[in-house]
Amino acid sequence: MNKKEFKWQKKGKQHNRASRNTRKVKISSGLFIAPSFLGVLLFFLLPFIVVIYYSLVDNPISGNFVFLDNFINIIHNAAFAKAVKNTLTFSLTAVPLAVILSLLLAIVLESKLPFRSQFRTFFLSPMMVPVASIVLIWQVLFHYNGAVNDIVMALGGSKIDWMKSQYAQVVIVILFLWKNLGYNMILFMAALASIPKDILEVARLESATPLQTFFYIKIRYLSSTILFVTIMSLINSFKVFREIYLLTGDYPYDTIYMLQHFMNNKFNSLDYQTLSAAAILMSMVMVVIIGVLFLVENRFGKDVEG
Repeated sequence: MNKKEFKWQKKGKQHNRASRNTRKVKISSGLFIAPSFLGVLLFFLLPFIVVIYYSLVDNPISGNFVFLDNFINIIHNAAFAKAVKNTLTFSLTAVPLAVILSLLLAIVLESKLPFRSQFRTFFLSPMMVPVASIVLIWQVLFHYNGAVNDIVMALGGSKIDWMKSQYAQVVIVILFLWKNLGYNMILFMAALASIPKDILEVARLESATPLQTFFYIKIRYLSSTILFVTIMSLINSFKVFREIYLLTGDYPYDTIYMLQHFMNNKFNSLDYQTLSAAAILMSMVMVVIIGVLFLVENRFGKDVEG
């Protein structure tokens, strides 16, 4: 064997050894990721397929294929229409308020105010309070004989049954804001702290006003955080069902009858096909809304990321 053949043979052995090592890494990586993949398949993908199947049959027992009949029926359902309207009204009110107010709080607390840490603790405290305790607090405040009505009467007004009146959704919006502002505020404070100081210094040297600095610099650097906070607030707005359910039960006052109430009642009555159709419609709307938010953020913040 000449020198050239020996070199080629040595390179071939090294290549085979590298290939074997690559295969071992792939196999070991696959084994590590297999439990997570099986978990996603078992607890997310398969239930989603089952939900799609239920939405296309007349009932899970007979399994007769009805195609889009369940979706058509649910669109014409008065209870579903009321739940959609109330959920949409609540989300369109509570989510923008949660984003805007938490951003304003973060900007205020970013400045050197006295008792800044105490304010921060005050707004974060609702995150440590269990849901049952929050409901108890709201019952004490907004009961017909509660603290808020005592204040109203002291000011010359008359008692209001808050949870059975047109103000019921206002009470829930206040509850939602009280519970979520602290978490959103911390996210915005972290994002504000990560804005490059040299850019802010240049803006100050160029005699930019605080409003110009905020709208032309800070907002652009906060775009990804605003997107994240908006999505999280939107998701949390659907979770407010827990508090409403504990406050009012299965069938609350009309203005706070949400989509989750509709779905929960359908589940209790074993109407799985209607429940599944409602869940798919809700998921489709959520995907569209989140997709639009991503497109807006990508268009608005791409120059900063670049």
